[in-house]
Amino acid sequence: MNKESMREAFGEAMVELGKTNPKVWALTADLASSVKLTAFAQAFPQRFINFGVAEANMVGAAVGMALEGLIPFAASFAVFIPGRCFDQIRVSVCQNQANVKLVGSHAGLSNFGDGASAQSVEDIALMRVLPGMTVICPADALQTKKAVWAMAQKSGPMYLRLSRAETPIVTKEEDTFEIGRAQVMREGSEATIIACGSLLAEALAAAEELDAEVINLHTIKPLDKETILKSVQKTRRVVTLEEHSIYGGMGSAVAEFLAQEYPVPIKILGIPDVFGESARSYQELLDKHGLNAQNIIKIFE
Repeated sequence: MNKESMREAFGEAMVELGKTNPKVWALTADLASSVKLTAFAQAFPQRFINFGVAEANMVGAAVGMALEGLIPFAASFAVFIPGRCFDQIRVSVCQNQANVKLVGSHAGLSNFGDGASAQSVEDIALMRVLPGMTVICPADALQTKKAVWAMAQKSGPMYLRLSRAETPIVTKEEDTFEIGRAQVMREGSEATIIACGSLLAEALAAAEELDAEVINLHTIKPLDKETILKSVQKTRRVVTLEEHSIYGGMGSAVAEFLAQEYPVPIKILGIPDVFGESARSYQELLDKHGLNAQNIIKIFE
């Protein structure tokens, strides 16, 4: 299975988007090379701003730009956006419904070498609680490019969550991408596995052994309730899989909905009530927390 980096795809999509839409600007906080905005900066120097280590200022400036009709993409590590500038996002971005596109790279455990202080396991929870905020967690590099284009075409506050590591390509070029519309990757009858981000690959691998239906919930907010409900009414049990805390993330969003509309047994797989940590490899951390196909299969044994 081919692997590509979501952050590389983000950088490539921004350059292509910049060629067609002069309203698109790229902002970063001294992390242009890490979030792959160097090519954009070279191609469109008048539409690129490096704010230095000042994420809150960057978000505040992005709001001003958005209110003047521009489309700013403000990118940093997911631990800094939203973590370091939550107040600015809450008050300035969301209360104004400003057309600001926030991009959190190196999400989850993918920044394995830098340890807990650089690993975001709570960003989905922070973003999805804010009124009017759209939360997108693409499955792979290919879907990341489609998400960037879709974000630019739709107005309003949005958060895009990206992995640092090279991850498997599981979607297809011909697949459509619509914000708020989940993608059924595989049909099945024994259970519904709902995954987001790079862990969709693990869900698909497990489903082959379980005859499970797999949903790519790339948009966590707004939640595609129709697709989830249709699947769960057929399978009557659910497993969610995400590279995020088990509290407040994608699994919580699904559980909150099903608890009110169609209660079924549900197992939320994610990162327990701990911070991240350093490791020799990304896979080492995923395996430690059971975020792999083998652990999903064990649930049904």
